[in-house]
Amino acid sequence: MPATIRDVARLAGVSPSTVSRALSMPAVVNAVTRARVQAAAEQLGYAPNRAARGLITGRTGTIGLVVPDLANPFFPSVVKGVQARARASDVAVFLADTDEDATAEVGLVRALAKQVDGLILCSPRAGQDELVSVAQETTVVLVNRLVEGVPAVTFDNEGGMRQAIAHLVALGHRRIAWVGGPQTSWSSAHRSLGLNAAAAEHGVELVEVGHFAPTYDGGMAAADQAVATGATAVVTYNDLVAIGLLARLHARGIAVPEALSVVGIDDIAMSRMSRPALTTVRLPKQKAGEMAVELLLALLDDPDSDSRTQGQLLLGELIVRDSTGVAQDPARP
Repeated sequence: MPATIRDVARLAGVSPSTVSRALSMPAVVNAVTRARVQAAAEQLGYAPNRAARGLITGRTGTIGLVVPDLANPFFPSVVKGVQARARASDVAVFLADTDEDATAEVGLVRALAKQVDGLILCSPRAGQDELVSVAQETTVVLVNRLVEGVPAVTFDNEGGMRQAIAHLVALGHRRIAWVGGPQTSWSSAHRSLGLNAAAAEHGVELVEVGHFAPTYDGGMAAADQAVATGATAVVTYNDLVAIGLLARLHARGIAVPEALSVVGIDDIAMSRMSRPALTTVRLPKQKAGEMAVELLLALLDDPDSDSRTQGQLLLGELIVRDSTGVAQDPARP
C-alpha cells in the first residue's frame, strides 16, 4: 500500500500540514524540519499528489518548453538539460515543436501558457514585440535569444566566432567565407557581428556567402557558392550546415582541409562522426537548459526578482578537429 502524507508526518514527528508545506513550499519551512520531512518521504517512497499540491500552491507543477525543430540535433541537448533540472525539482515538462513556423509560434505559446506555470522558449522565431507581449501574459525565460526586459540564457556567439577566426588566422587563412543562417535568426546576426569584428581586428577578408536554411540541405546548397568566393576557409552558421557542406565538397572532389578548411558551431554529436571530423565552437547546450529551468523556477517563486531583467551568458569553446588545416599557398600550382 502506498505511503500517505500521514505516514510521512508520523515518521518525521510533525503534522501533515507541515509535511505538505515542506514538500510544496520548502522555503517557508525551517531547514532542519524540511530535511527531516524530505528524508522521511524518501524512506517511505512517498510522492505527493500533484493535483492536491496544486490546490495548495496555485500551481500546476508543470512548465512548457517550445523549440523550433526537434530534428535539429542542437535542441535535444537543451531539452535534456531542461528535463534533468525540472525532474530534480519534481516539475513536469510539456514539450512543443513549432516546425520552424514563426507565424504559428505565438499561437502555440499562448495555448500552452494556459496549461503550465511558465514557459521556456528556445531560439524563438517570433518578432521582438510578440515575445514582449507573451512575457507580459505569463512567466517566460528565453534561451539563445535576447529581448529587452525578458530574462534569458544566451551563448556568447560573438566570442565564439572570434575564437574561430583567430584559429583560422593562425593557420594562415586570409580570405574566409561566412555561410549565414536564416535572415531572421538572432544568433546568425550576432555570429556575423563577431566574425566581422574579428576579421577587421586581424586584417583578413570576410566574404558573406548568404543566408541558408539551418539544415544539412542548407549546407549542400551553400557549398558551391562558398567555393566560388575563392576563400581558403569557411565558417558556417551551425554544424548541420557544415556537415552538408562537407558532403557536397566531397562529391566535387574538393579536399578538406587541404583545399578548404571548414568550421561549424554547436558541437553536436554528428560533428565528431563526420569525415573529416569537424572543427567547431562547442556551446554548452545542456547547461543552458538547466539554467533556464533554474531561472524560471526562481521567477515563479519570486515574480519581483531582479532575475527578470538579467541575462545569463554562457561561453563557447573552440574544439579543433580534422576539418581545419594550414592554408594552401596561392602561389603553389
